[in-house]
Amino acid sequence: MQSSPATIIDIPGARAPDREYRIDAGGVGLALHEWGVADAPPLILAHGGFDFARTFDTFAPLLADAGWRVVSWDHRGHGDSDHAHLYSWDADLRDAAEVFDHVAGRDPVPTIGHSKGGAILVQLADAQPFRFASLVNIDGIPSKRPIPDVAEHERTKMLTGEVTGWLDHRSRTAGARRKPGTIDELAARRGRMNPRHRDEWLRYLVTVGATETDEGWRWKLDPSMRFGGFGPWRPEWALMRLAGLGVPFYGMLVEIEEEMGWGTTPDDVRPFIPEGGRLDILPGVGHFAHIEDPRGVADRIIGFLGAPA
Repeated sequence: MQSSPATIIDIPGARAPDREYRIDAGGVGLALHEWGVADAPPLILAHGGFDFARTFDTFAPLLADAGWRVVSWDHRGHGDSDHAHLYSWDADLRDAAEVFDHVAGRDPVPTIGHSKGGAILVQLADAQPFRFASLVNIDGIPSKRPIPDVAEHERTKMLTGEVTGWLDHRSRTAGARRKPGTIDELAARRGRMNPRHRDEWLRYLVTVGATETDEGWRWKLDPSMRFGGFGPWRPEWALMRLAGLGVPFYGMLVEIEEEMGWGTTPDDVRPFIPEGGRLDILPGVGHFAHIEDPRGVADRIIGFLGAPA
């Protein structure tokens, strides 16, 4: 049984999407969510790993009220999108391209990505810059120090091990189901990953990101998802792509490090900011800055983007 509007907890400033629908991405159904007037200029949002589009419920409405048609999608295996047999970074990139095609065709569109979503957009902007009018990255610039210079034969061995490990994990979890619980129990589990979130926000997330069954509530996230389960990919490779971006770039890093963040420092990033790009440090907030301070983050981004054309 799906959650009903009556079970959604009221949170000041939170607003459900104005439109929700699905598109096909190579046989995987993706759930899209839109805030704002249907014929307003589009602005694409990409959420982070283990998140879903409804985590933007207090942030996206602020951008919509500024005149944008804000569009986000649940990554495969997340939220209301289909679960898949296998997951990879490249699959997420292909899904993102499908969303761009649906929303804007081949016209450039402004974008915002948080965490994993920000890293995905950096790679897509490097490969297909014609899709981007601009790119805002909220604490989604991965790095590990030092950036390794991996020899080709070593890289091959590394990828082989990662792929083998991922396939073994997927085999073990193929029939798994998320553990059921009450709204408070699921909120407490989420709180271990998001310790800076308010209890009422965590409970709200359960009602929009979990499904209610006769056994209790279950998160919609595919049980086979795991940290680092993005496929053969290294976070530090993102910096190499960042330096060569040819689209207007605005990077945001946070002051307070959290478990779900990348641990990236300004000194890690500054040498790789593309020409004409901008980097700000958001004071007093952690990895989920757009949830802790939606108005402050939105105002910075609206100032960077300017008025919708």
